[in-house]
Amino acid sequence: MQKAEQNPFVRSPTLDTVLMVERTIKEFSGEFNRTELWKKLPRKVMWQTYLVILDYLQSINKIAIDSIGKVGYIWNPETAKRFAHRKAIKL
Repeated sequence: MQKAEQNPFVRSPTLDTVLMVERTIKEFSGEFNRTELWKKLPRKVMWQTYLVILDYLQSINKIAIDSIGKVGYIWNPETAKRFAHRKAIKL
């Protein structure tokens, strides 16, 4: 997310856009690199905005990018719920 704050030309994405990108990544998890995935989005998104969304999703551990550049969805809600119920973890 730091890259977005340094570039004054980057636009902030709306929640709807972030969710659209997240759903697309989840659907095509591990199949495409960043550019190919960007072309698969149901609506057009500016490249800079798309990169901000990818940085955000990566920073909250919902996606990962492997060594060859493929984007994978790694968020597991069941595991998150199990960890949330532990006494040592406070939300």
